[in-house]
Amino acid sequence: MKGRTRLRGVRGAGLAGLVLVLAAACTGQDGGSSQTAGEGQDAVDVRISPEDGAGEVAPNVPVTVEAADAAITDVRVEQTGGAADESGQGAGQSASPSDGDDSPVHEVTGTLSEDESTWVSDWNLAPGSDVTVTATVETSDGEQAEVASEFSTEPAVEGKRLELQSNFPTSGQSVGVGMPVIVNFDLPVENKVQVENSMEVTSEQPVDGAWNWFGDTTAVFRPKEYWEPYQHVTVDLRLAGVEASEGVYGIENHQLNFDVGREQISTIEDSEHTMTVERDGESIKSFPISNGRADVRKYTTTSGVHLTMEKYDHLVMDSSTTGIPVDSPEGYKLDVDYAVRFSNSGEFTHAAPWNGRLGQSNESHGCTNMSNADAKWFYEESLMGDPLVINGTDRQLEVDNGWGYWQRSWEDWLANSPTGEADTTDGEGTPGGVHAEEA
Repeated sequence: MKGRTRLRGVRGAGLAGLVLVLAAACTGQDGGSSQTAGEGQDAVDVRISPEDGAGEVAPNVPVTVEAADAAITDVRVEQTGGAADESGQGAGQSASPSDGDDSPVHEVTGTLSEDESTWVSDWNLAPGSDVTVTATVETSDGEQAEVASEFSTEPAVEGKRLELQSNFPTSGQSVGVGMPVIVNFDLPVENKVQVENSMEVTSEQPVDGAWNWFGDTTAVFRPKEYWEPYQHVTVDLRLAGVEASEGVYGIENHQLNFDVGREQISTIEDSEHTMTVERDGESIKSFPISNGRADVRKYTTTSGVHLTMEKYDHLVMDSSTTGIPVDSPEGYKLDVDYAVRFSNSGEFTHAAPWNGRLGQSNESHGCTNMSNADAKWFYEESLMGDPLVINGTDRQLEVDNGWGYWQRSWEDWLANSPTGEADTTDGEGTPGGVHAEEA
């Protein structure tokens, strides 16, 4: 989709002052509506597909407008109803609310051919909606004429409605420079290319990035390198009408807006039992720590590039959550303060006032122990998505352990993207198509 000229439509806008169509529509051989615009020698044929009056149109069929011997100057697509309205899930009630019905994520934009004779929609249509397509063309003598087509799309069947289950980050958050975009769906996705191409990430400072999938319900976008700090990022999830698998359609669009904050990268050298924190390229703090005692693998702190995931001012740590009964010789149940999670295998930084070996040896069950003051500082100064790099242990962080996505090289990350192409976050579209015929 990148590199083509776009003619963007505006939902529901008026067309005052344009010359109206002067002839009735007829059905073309390809199922489109062929109409005549203008009169006499200046009359031109304009074909809109899907055809006027059609019903049960698949929502992932592209809208096309073709004009013979005329220039297309405007195409507007208006949708009413839709699966989201039917289910009572309007914008603002979802896990990641869009910015209301007037958000650009709801526009059905299109790509105009170089000779301005053909327009094709960029995105799919909402299932179960009534659609009006209005095209404006300019004839050879400079007059304008308008043609229209009205049709309805196939509704999404109960149990086959792809919905956004959750996402990280959420709108309004400020995050660290390592933060990926994580999208969790409620149903498995088989047509990953179309879904991937329906999700567009735009940043103020464009970079190359790509999506990877972890299972069939989780898609993760990360840039080639860490985000530049102090910028805004928008994610348009144009899921309405995309066919996730046979007969399963997305029902609603969403827009996600977040900010990348300062660059804070923390590094732990296991052999030195020390953490160093750098902010915007300058070292601002260093303090003693104690990692996992490493007598067995499960008590070995993982090495690699971690991200801070969530934090608690108070947390009960229960060994039974990692498969070790509390009443066993190795069991524990501890109340800890200032806990910051950095994996899904039970690893946190936290205060450990009982550990008298900070800066000297590794004594924990895998967490990073700190003094109360240092743990409080790290807790207060951490944002979700801050990189935490741990060096020197013999247990490597897995790419799917928490948010270990930076453990995969960029070459491998790109190779694991179903599209196989980098997506530049410049707002100029995604690498490929979203329609059924572009699968």
